[in-house]
Amino acid sequence: MEIKENNLTLYNSLSRKKERFEPLHPGFVGIYVCGPTVYGDSHLGHAKSYISFDVIVRYFRYLGYKVRYVQNITDVGHLQSDADEGDDKIQVQARLERLEPMEVVERYTRSYFEDMDALNVLRPDISPRASGHIPEQIEMAETLIKKGFAYEVDGNVYFSVEKYPEYGKLSGRSLDDLKSGTRVNVAGDKKHPADFALWKKADPDHIMKWNSPWGSGYPGWHLECSCMSSKYLGETFDIHGGGMENKFPHHECEIAQSEAANEKPFARYWLHNNMVTVDGVKMGKSLGNFITLKDAFGKNSPMEIRFFILGSHYRSTLDFSEEALHGAASGWRKIQSFSERLKRVKGREGTEEGKLTVLTRQYIQAFRQSMDDDFNTPRAIAATFDYIRQATPVLEKGAVGAGELDHARETFKTFTADILGLKAETNALENSDNHFEEIMQLILQLRDRMRKEKNWETADFIRDELARQGIVIKDTPRGTVWEYK
Repeated sequence: MEIKENNLTLYNSLSRKKERFEPLHPGFVGIYVCGPTVYGDSHLGHAKSYISFDVIVRYFRYLGYKVRYVQNITDVGHLQSDADEGDDKIQVQARLERLEPMEVVERYTRSYFEDMDALNVLRPDISPRASGHIPEQIEMAETLIKKGFAYEVDGNVYFSVEKYPEYGKLSGRSLDDLKSGTRVNVAGDKKHPADFALWKKADPDHIMKWNSPWGSGYPGWHLECSCMSSKYLGETFDIHGGGMENKFPHHECEIAQSEAANEKPFARYWLHNNMVTVDGVKMGKSLGNFITLKDAFGKNSPMEIRFFILGSHYRSTLDFSEEALHGAASGWRKIQSFSERLKRVKGREGTEEGKLTVLTRQYIQAFRQSMDDDFNTPRAIAATFDYIRQATPVLEKGAVGAGELDHARETFKTFTADILGLKAETNALENSDNHFEEIMQLILQLRDRMRKEKNWETADFIRDELARQGIVIKDTPRGTVWEYK
């Protein structure tokens, strides 16, 4: 597939500025995104992260690139402190549920993909598990010891941050800041408070452990992503993504150990999505203020939730509220309604360029410019609403060419469905009856009869009841038409 003109710029967290995107290998983009730690059902914070990167992957493919998208499953090594102290999050959950840790992993991995499928998030090309790459992690730890970047103490292997002068280049933190700002009791066997574990010695009651040159233990959380990304994308690759909260220490440590071991640059571009907040506070399991996606689906459709998330830039926070979700539902209905209108309109034979063609070209330019500017989905959605507002009266007047109508349909589908990932939904009536359009026409004919008989009360009742169901009817010179709010 031919690459479309590349005007894409993205904000690189490493350089702290927007940069023009140039792939390492022409026509190919390698992307690694930190996946979930699977010890509970996914929540809206997960949805924001993975919908954001889903759109990024989709847009690269629209531009013509072959994309290899790797997103891991963390099933071992992520401790409760998000650092080197505490119990493994999955092992803690296994105790609570009285299950084997891998039963917990299987349950919540399935749950995660079920939720992402509902949100129309494309599956990664490769979804590696940390527990399936223990040999690679042991090998990298051995390499770092041999090169003098790591040391072993009583079965624990630590990376020495003082041996890597560039430690802190992603987060902007200095070693002096890290030393003075240490918040937790530092393990007594560390040479520096900021040294981080590559391999941890397992206590006797620790279930998830493997044999290693240093005894029975398990890998450090940071080491997992370095090994899995380089295995499937190479020691240097294009894009590493993840949540803003993982910039330090997780991503900072990934860079240090990868570049020290391989003596090459790690990821060339770093993209960090921001969080979902509730009353200004980060949504998360540890804070107990999270809303699981399964609960959210009980109140709003998956596409309403997806549209809500796309209404914020991936680098901006998104504050959750019922009012905001209601507004998103209304916006999503407008897009569905316009899509249905495009399907219903009949075009004239001929491919002459008319007003609709001009508007479609303007839409393509505005949408592309928005997405080329660091994947700005709010602006892309605004461009979509501008197109709907201007194109609707043109369609109502009729007299559009078949060729320009086909162009409009294809463009609208490509941008809203293929790139933004907004999959057409059906309401309960459409699910139960394939003749929804015919039923609507019957209702409109009944209302038209009431108006001709000057039975205004019944005609207004029909209009108002339809409005309560989210359907707006309009009386035009060409007859009565309907659309979703």
